[in-house]
Amino acid sequence: MSRNSSVASDLHGEDVIVTPFAQVLASLRTVRSNVAALAHLQGRGVAKQACVGNTPSGSQPPPPTEDTGQKLALETLDELDWCLDQLETLQARHSVGEMASNKFKWMLNRELTHLSEASRSGNQVSEYISRTFLDKQTEVELPRVTPTEPPRPMSQISGLRGLHHSTSLSAATVPRFGVQTDQEGQLAKELEDTKKWGLDVFKVAELSGNRPLTAIMFSIFQERDLLKTFRIPADTLATYLLTLEGHYHNDVAYHNSLHAADVTQSTHVLLATPALEAVFTDLEVLAAIFASAIHDVDHPGVSNQFLINTNSELALMYNDTSMLENHHLAVGFKLLQAENCDIFQNLTTKQRLSLRRMVIDMVLATDMSKHMNILADLKTMVETKKVTSLGVLLLDNYSDHIQVLQSLVHCADLSNPTKPLPLYRQWTDRIMAEFFQQGDRERESGLDISPMCDKHTASVEKSQVGFIDYIAHPLWETWADLVHPDAQDLLDTLEDNREWYQSKIPRSPVDPTSSKPGGPDRFQFQLTLHEAEEEEGEEEVALGGEASESPDTELLYPEASPDPGPLYLDSQRTVGKPCVDHEGNVMAETLGT
Repeated sequence: MSRNSSVASDLHGEDVIVTPFAQVLASLRTVRSNVAALAHLQGRGVAKQACVGNTPSGSQPPPPTEDTGQKLALETLDELDWCLDQLETLQARHSVGEMASNKFKWMLNRELTHLSEASRSGNQVSEYISRTFLDKQTEVELPRVTPTEPPRPMSQISGLRGLHHSTSLSAATVPRFGVQTDQEGQLAKELEDTKKWGLDVFKVAELSGNRPLTAIMFSIFQERDLLKTFRIPADTLATYLLTLEGHYHNDVAYHNSLHAADVTQSTHVLLATPALEAVFTDLEVLAAIFASAIHDVDHPGVSNQFLINTNSELALMYNDTSMLENHHLAVGFKLLQAENCDIFQNLTTKQRLSLRRMVIDMVLATDMSKHMNILADLKTMVETKKVTSLGVLLLDNYSDHIQVLQSLVHCADLSNPTKPLPLYRQWTDRIMAEFFQQGDRERESGLDISPMCDKHTASVEKSQVGFIDYIAHPLWETWADLVHPDAQDLLDTLEDNREWYQSKIPRSPVDPTSSKPGGPDRFQFQLTLHEAEEEEGEEEVALGGEASESPDTELLYPEASPDPGPLYLDSQRTVGKPCVDHEGNVMAETLGT
């Protein structure tokens, strides 16, 4: 029966298959049956020829093509059996991206256990990565927190403030880079190449009167000719950017307008990579740059979990779901309604709605708890490109376009370790200062101090090595595969920076009486299917044969390794049956660089 048969033809017929997944499964079964029949017939032919006893002594042996064909047929059957086995064990509600995400979460959790048992500081790093990037929910007993400000109507967007600059800008009086500065010449020199990876945003801040976001955004809009393309008045752009930047908090160490400017400029560079040339429309480029600019506006300098734990207004308004990201979007779009701030006033209704949809999708994807989902989707896209042997990036629909744009902005948001070391170290100092400020607030409120937020116990060096190994390197390695070879320099810098921080970690003295050899400086995560099955069996025995309720979030405890290296996600299937969890997800495969 044709897979395109009408649903209405026979809803109750046993042979009617209308859902795409079931159709693929049925087609593969038909292919397997046909191959098996062909292999059987071919095998019989070969067997008959081998059994003929009166073959002339001078005759040639059977042509090797038949043996080769038989072997190929059997190998094809093995491949089809493996595919069918995987498809049949999947839950119907699992998407391809969710399958990969659950697998990667399991793999990462497995590696984090090595880190968590190595030392107390290693356990903190492990807990931080698990809670931040794996969307691991923690249940804690919370003290009663008294609100420090009177309640406001829930429909009111908090954080909006009056303008801190003159609103009398006109097209004739707009400065070259949107900011008033007596160092415009030096600023122009610093901004002459905004497509340079590793632009010194700190220097731009000094030269622009601490308005780096406005200066960089204004420069990017001019360079990309976006003002002309979308008929954006220069004074309106400058007014909006100054208003937006005024809603970033200077007293927040990391998530301020410096970070927004850096992410925006990084997004600008990534959009210009040769592999993505002519891939995105002007509207998509505008949306990505705008999303980067607003993605952390009015950030309070604390995490989503802190807002939940303190019963904050944002947690109540957004039901404990991506509170900060939803708030950044609300503020960013609300500011467009301020006087002379609507930079999208000349867009058509369709363009405006499309841009808003894209910006929402991109900013919500900056919630770090969505990291593994983004990585899994990106990795699936990369491997699909390899499997289909096209070697080119084909984005046929909105889903494909927004997936790459989400990944691109996420990469820009996590780009600090790929920048020159002097810049990276400044960003590290700032993020740790913000963590410690949150930890102090938690201590004062009687809350449990979040991982990496206790200034008395956190290891800055280990935090960066762990962050690179388990989060930044897998992400950037996958991005580099997508745009190969355009991002190789970034990967090289990332690895150099990792080695620098690794060299700063104090070495524990080696016990000469210990029978355990010293661990390598860089642990290579290599796991075969056979090893995975054995280790999974050992864990089940150790746990009394009970399966974990949440294999993608619960930590197991294999042997510790002193310095786990990067988590490589470049998987290849080997002979043997893959491990599958109770939900039908492939649990582990051979991993290598």
